Amino acid sequence: MGVVLRNLQKVVPLRRARLRRDVDTLRHILGVQKFDLGIICVDNKRMQQINNTYRKKNVSTDVLSFPFYEDLRPGKLPCPLQRDELNLGDIFLGVEFVMKQCKEESMDLHGALTVVTAHGICHLLGYRHETEEEWTEMLQRESYILSEYNRLTGRQLEPLTKRCSQDR
Repeated sequence: MGVVLRNLQKVVPLRRARLRRDVDTLRHILGVQKFDLGIICVDNKRMQQINNTYRKKNVSTDVLSFPFYEDLRPGKLPCPLQRDELNLGDIFLGVEFVMKQCKEESMDLHGALTVVTAHGICHLLGYRHETEEEWTEMLQRESYILSEYNRLTGRQLEPLTKRCSQDR
């Protein structure tokens, strides 16, 4: 199974091969290589439209996830019955939004996109952060994923640190 990676924005130069490699590493760490995954890179205008349509929040954001399995319990892998159910869902990356954050915090764009993608995959796998307890559980999972990613790649990425009370 594979990753469909689409870059629908032209605001930020993006190295898709590197992002695809990073996504494949994340999928390997999580043991979800047999599942399809869509990654769609968009600009602020498009991300704001999607966020407003699906979450009634008329602002851009860094990542939105649309799981194929909506009622998945955190930490449980889907049990597809048919071949066409081997799908985790889609992740929209607000590349322009992430780039602005990177400039403000002197961070590497591709590293930040990998972290945000890991966060998005956690959402596809049933993790939420609407309460402090859920946030703690998700943060622990992201920390594990990124520590494994760092071990495999020699990079030094850290999970998102915004609390559940902030808009995500």
